[in-house]
Amino acid sequence: STTEKPILLNNIADAEAFVSGAEVAVIGFFQDPQSPEAEQFRLAAGQIPEVPFGLSSSAAVLSHYGASANTVALFRRIDNDRRDLDMNNRDVDAKKLTRFVRMNELRLVTEYDPVTAIGVMQSSLEFNLLLITDKMSPKHPERMRKFRAAAELYKGKILFILLDSNLKSNERVVSYFQLKKSQLPALAIFHTPDDEHDVLTPDEISIEHVQDFCNRFLQ
Repeated sequence: STTEKPILLNNIADAEAFVSGAEVAVIGFFQDPQSPEAEQFRLAAGQIPEVPFGLSSSAAVLSHYGASANTVALFRRIDNDRRDLDMNNRDVDAKKLTRFVRMNELRLVTEYDPVTAIGVMQSSLEFNLLLITDKMSPKHPERMRKFRAAAELYKGKILFILLDSNLKSNERVVSYFQLKKSQLPALAIFHTPDDEHDVLTPDEISIEHVQDFCNRFLQ
């Protein structure tokens, strides 16, 4: 997009609208918008085009969010969570900030990889539903559309995760659920506190299949 990143948030109403308008939103709270820390924040914003970045140096906005100066806060709608990063620490640069965002940007459907795995482990949601599938399959876009539609129904209850079976780094997860490539796509649901889990290998991924599977497990 050609819009200037980050967006300046001059008052509480702007900031609230900014946070509620995205699945994941990042705000940098800086007393001095020209500080070296704010400069690193701008660099990081440029490297993550798909996540909206806002910047505020308004005392009212900082106080509203209980944020101290030089703090970056990531807000996510999926589990109504907020993660803060203190930029007063001299060694926090654009690279560390980018990693912080990548690690914590849980979405309606989060793609699993070594970086997002950390955010997934730290989520306050105790139920995870994995769609284990081949992303290269011609059926993938349609499967994802249905999986996303089902995810809307369990927002705040179950974390929906896409696991690409082609990635070598995901082989361990696939074997944990004792699945063979020939059985994919598969759904695996997991209750993190006690490792209780269940696996389904449906003929097709439909919203109804996902709902039945989730409801059965939740009961």
